[in-house]
Amino acid sequence: MEEPIGLIVSSFGEVIGVNKMALELLIIIIGALFLGLSFYRPEDKKSNYFAASGWIFVGIYFYLQSDHYVEISDPVLILMTASALPGGIALAIWEIKTENTPDALQWLRGCFTWAIIPYFVIFSIPYLNMALIQLTAESTELMLEFSGLGNYHIGEMMVALDDGTDIPVSEWEGNKWILTESLAEEGFYVQFFDSDNKVIVQFIMACSGLQSMIIFVGAIGALSSVSWKRRARGLLIALPTIYVLNMFRNAGIVWLTETYPEWSLMGVEMFDFTHSYAAKAISLFAMFLMAIALFDLLPELHKHIMKILDPMFDVVDKMRGVEKSS
Repeated sequence: MEEPIGLIVSSFGEVIGVNKMALELLIIIIGALFLGLSFYRPEDKKSNYFAASGWIFVGIYFYLQSDHYVEISDPVLILMTASALPGGIALAIWEIKTENTPDALQWLRGCFTWAIIPYFVIFSIPYLNMALIQLTAESTELMLEFSGLGNYHIGEMMVALDDGTDIPVSEWEGNKWILTESLAEEGFYVQFFDSDNKVIVQFIMACSGLQSMIIFVGAIGALSSVSWKRRARGLLIALPTIYVLNMFRNAGIVWLTETYPEWSLMGVEMFDFTHSYAAKAISLFAMFLMAIALFDLLPELHKHIMKILDPMFDVVDKMRGVEKSS
């Protein structure tokens, strides 16, 4: 049974004749445009209302993705996407209640704008989408073979259609410059084979590390008070580091999945364990360390993040106060 918000969005899409993927894409783009307007026109009296609308649209989009992560049993992303809507509503209330927008909240508007728009440009242009997937697969193959962990090869680029069929991209009649039709969750992908021609994993856009990179693009790009030179240095530290770490991550998942095919822990097989648990935990820890390293170069980034977290700390302090008094 579909949860209420997803059902409302799906029903609305059916009424206006728009498929699920296109409607979700429209939701996130509208959210990004509202946030962009509020970021680049802070003096406008309506900027707070633009921002509040933007946060709700962005929250709805990410919340709708939680169904997919429930299906693939990814607890980290379930938590992150499911909390997006209440988080978006909380930010919208903050926007409407505040008279003079704090610098940190203004930065957060730009952070999401700078992150969402580039990400969905790549997502919506099949040529860019496929090129990123191919690069990710080839980098992983190079890493594994250079390390002497086996011989692998990459299959043909495939596309998973919305009707459940998978066909080679060479046979796909869709527009390769702009995505105009709904695809299955996998979208474009390539299969990764071992020396016995057995499929180990398949690479999709989510395997590229783009989500992690785009977080830093948004966070650093939105530092409007910081010179372009310092921002460029920050990006030159973050992006190549994430790319290389993601190569190690993918190579580790492939090698462990192939080497220990029978391994399981409480019913969780090796691929699911490494992909949904171990790799996620290590990636989050690595991003945390990278953020700390960037704080020295960009102290403004640290200042904004702490200001955004202040309301959470206030709630925790109040809860502690209630506990002590009781």
